[in-house]
Amino acid sequence: MSFSVVIPARFAATRLPGKPLLDIAGKPMLQRTYEQALASRADRVVIATDDERIEEVAQGFGATVCMTKSSHVSGTDRIQEVSCQLGMSESDLVVNVQADEPLIPPSVINQVADNLKQDSEVGIATLCETITSQEEIVDSNSVKVVFDHRCHALYFSRATIPWQGSASAKNCYRHIGIYAYRVAVLNQFVEWPVCELEVTEKLEQLRALYNGVGIHVAVSSESIPPGVDTERDLELVRAHLKASKA
Repeated sequence: MSFSVVIPARFAATRLPGKPLLDIAGKPMLQRTYEQALASRADRVVIATDDERIEEVAQGFGATVCMTKSSHVSGTDRIQEVSCQLGMSESDLVVNVQADEPLIPPSVINQVADNLKQDSEVGIATLCETITSQEEIVDSNSVKVVFDHRCHALYFSRATIPWQGSASAKNCYRHIGIYAYRVAVLNQFVEWPVCELEVTEKLEQLRALYNGVGIHVAVSSESIPPGVDTERDLELVRAHLKASKA
């Protein structure tokens, strides 16, 4: 079974306006993310945006672009619109890769798609990593996840879960925001109202759990470099690429 990658890209960003188009070692961030996705086994890679500036740049480096509504409140809504535009069937698989992940390994894109293909009991698949810092365990900006013996998510939280999670015990996992979806679930997701847990935690994936959709969670097969949320993140990525070419 094949899969598609959709990269939602917004121009507006509070901390880094125009973030997808910021230069990283001679290429826009969006292009670097796109090229990483192209190196996966995806049948197609599509950039989804509502901004003509992003459309122009993306078409300039040869990407397929779907223009979407500007009213979407999340990348999931944008991806669902793209799946409709492309005439995907409900059984098709779509991987959501964030535009600010210019160093994302192609292998983890394949991993999350494969995990969804192989588990018929779930409608979504995602990844996690073991947290190795006690400071991060208590950091509300780091989203934690717990899952059962089948690798099905039990809960996601900004709180420390499990209680008294320990870096030394390696029993606390950071959620990584890459998702594979069955299109049937995307179509349901955009029809469900926002649930109270989602609002409380500010975590969209809780809407799926609340409505009974299973989410497969696996430890990432490869370490995933941080995405770009701040100016400091941007400089770190630039330095990484510069060093890798030295």
